[in-house]
Amino acid sequence: MKIILLGLLFLLCLDLQAGIRKSKLKVLYVGGSSDVYANINRGKVDSALLLEGAKKRTVAFEKLLKQYFKYVTAIDAKDYQPVLSEDYDVTVMDGLPQPIVPPTTQEDPFGRFYGEKREGYLPQDFDRPMLLIAELSSLIGTRLGLKTDWCCLCLDADAHHIRTEHPMFKGPFPVKMSMVMKPTPESAKSIAKSEGEVVPDSILMWRVQKEGYTTKAIRPGMISKSAGFLDSPDVEFISGGVSAKGLEEVAIGRHGNFLHWGFSASPEEMTEEAKSVFANAIVYISQFAGQTPIARKFNPFIVTGKHLKSTILRATRAAYEERVSTLKRIGKEESTYGEYLKSMFPELYFSFGTDEKAYKDYYMNNAGYFMPRPGRVSFLLDEDARSLGISNHDIRLLDETIRLLEEGTDVAKGLRLLERYTLCRFETPAEWRTWFETNKSRLFFTESGGWFFLVNTRDKNVPGNDYRVLCTESIKEPIEKKTLKEEETDEKEPVKVQAFTKKMSNGNRLITIRMKIHPGYRIYTQVDKSAPYLPTTITFVLPKGVEKVGELKRPSGRAYNSAGTVVVEEEAIFTQEVRGTGNVTCVIEYQSCNDQMCMPPAELSLIVK
Repeated sequence: MKIILLGLLFLLCLDLQAGIRKSKLKVLYVGGSSDVYANINRGKVDSALLLEGAKKRTVAFEKLLKQYFKYVTAIDAKDYQPVLSEDYDVTVMDGLPQPIVPPTTQEDPFGRFYGEKREGYLPQDFDRPMLLIAELSSLIGTRLGLKTDWCCLCLDADAHHIRTEHPMFKGPFPVKMSMVMKPTPESAKSIAKSEGEVVPDSILMWRVQKEGYTTKAIRPGMISKSAGFLDSPDVEFISGGVSAKGLEEVAIGRHGNFLHWGFSASPEEMTEEAKSVFANAIVYISQFAGQTPIARKFNPFIVTGKHLKSTILRATRAAYEERVSTLKRIGKEESTYGEYLKSMFPELYFSFGTDEKAYKDYYMNNAGYFMPRPGRVSFLLDEDARSLGISNHDIRLLDETIRLLEEGTDVAKGLRLLERYTLCRFETPAEWRTWFETNKSRLFFTESGGWFFLVNTRDKNVPGNDYRVLCTESIKEPIEKKTLKEEETDEKEPVKVQAFTKKMSNGNRLITIRMKIHPGYRIYTQVDKSAPYLPTTITFVLPKGVEKVGELKRPSGRAYNSAGTVVVEEEAIFTQEVRGTGNVTCVIEYQSCNDQMCMPPAELSLIVK
């Protein structure tokens, strides 16, 4: 007995000497990511180097976790199965596991809102606490409908706008946070200006990593979009972070039983202060076992109230003049203010012309009646809701539409609205009324979750939160007075690429690559080393007997910052002269961004004869 007591005392002393009283939580670390930066879509770093970096990172995380927790297991992502998390209090996901559901499209129950192919890595009802590091929040979470989606893989080393009162920063492990005033990132100032806002020249920051990707060749972290993030009771904003985007985006946040730790650093690159907060984050998310997300963001591109504000700003003369100035810098001329408005607001232009105030009044006066336009990141006026004079965010709309069913005065309109803004499908007015009266005290409206009233409950016996009702039907859309022809590009696919050839007078061929870019988006022809963006590259795979004549001619573009990044908007034309006959394969790699988010890097191959 004395020997046992002495042994326990010895172990306790070791913990106290380290200044840490270990938690009894059982933690599973799932590794596989490397500190060596390789773009997740293109993976152009040597595979052996990536493997070595992943092993080194796993060792570092295992060592850190064992300083704070008594029970730690580390495995490779290729060996992970969701059932393994059942035996642990928290799973730390730092590698991409094997998918359990193959890529699927809109026919899938949980792919209802997007057309991109997405694998599934966790069951939809996965309810174990999980901490997701950097881009794993998006890669794993998008198919689950997590709000911690991809805004930009451009999170650097500092956090800001931190909720220092949050439990993560209070314990159980001691936390010291050295807050320092630092200059506000220029990108944040630029974005704020475009949104009609002003940010201070300096803000309080806390160092999370010793260095970031802008000063060292390591993985960038990932921030999530702030638009609509807080519009449901199952989320928390915990911290922002320095990035190439605005100050409001989410660097650390929670959605249901998932915690997004956007910073990418291995423990070897974490500050000592950040290590204890990371451990506290694991303890904090452990209490959310069984608390799955209620609102599900299955559409990463869905519009929110934030987009309405930017839409109003785009109609102003100030926005037009800014565009003129931008185009002038690259040697192009913009059309008149009227032509600009006609291209941006083709339906409204015929009513308002160049009356700047009329556009603002239209959007402000109808702010409560807009809904997402299917297939596009823009708004559609809900004439049904406007005819009742009740905002589609107002719970009174449900009460009134149920009354229409009960009185039989306009049953069709009532059903359209109820099925447009809820996930319920009842047969009788009495069923609708019973559901509403029973749940009205806990109903909430979520834009990012699909523009629905949902019930603040995880009880599966309560109707109203099951997105599967959308699998066999289309969202009931209001009748539009005009049908607008779809643009060639859209928010889901902001860049369309064409390749064609023309015979030259000297007998050679001129290969032309045309990239049409959606309004508000840009691609990058040149990127400075500190920027997180990927430059546009075009590689020609030439058959025997074909050779290039001269160098690739690129569009001039405009300076995006003082460090040397150059961007192209609207249209980019690349040309290359070749000699000889035979098919040429053009491999185009690019990334497109707007002021709010960046699309994942894209690669495609086009063959020209």
